[in-house]
Amino acid sequence: MRAMAWLPLRSRVGRRPRRAGTAGLAGLLIAVAGASLLATGAAAGPVQRTSLPVIERQVMCVTCKIPLNVAQSPQADHERAFIQSLIGRGYSEAQVKRALVDQYGPTVLGLPGTRGFDLSAYLVPIAVVLALLATLILLLPRWRRRARAPVGAPDGAGGLDAVDAARLESDLARFD
Repeated sequence: MRAMAWLPLRSRVGRRPRRAGTAGLAGLLIAVAGASLLATGAAAGPVQRTSLPVIERQVMCVTCKIPLNVAQSPQADHERAFIQSLIGRGYSEAQVKRALVDQYGPTVLGLPGTRGFDLSAYLVPIAVVLALLATLILLLPRWRRRARAPVGAPDGAGGLDAVDAARLESDLARFD
């Protein structure tokens, strides 16, 4: 309370006495630092080695043109042995993929290129999603206006004139 003696009485009335705030602040800083280290992976320990099943899901059999994890052919077995030998030598996932591309060509990755017509494999889905969002943005206000319109009032037509009302009544009486 002495530290706040210079404050006017009004500002000191509802305050609690200070406790060990420095220790609490230090604990908070340690917790934030630990969380940020875990988020960045710096405190996660040694880098995990890659495994054959992880790579198999990401590459293709060059003869079967299907993912390597489902391919059953001599070429697929040869690729698996090559990948296993690279993993045994301590290659990371990126290094294994680079070695596969060097050995079998870019088709082993099963991803379209990023140039020319292959770029459309990435751009067309984005364009479709943007077009759908634009359509929703344009149509949603119209749908909301229709939902707010009175239920009994037809669109664009007021009511029936006397001739039409008389004809409707005679037609309904005929069906009774």
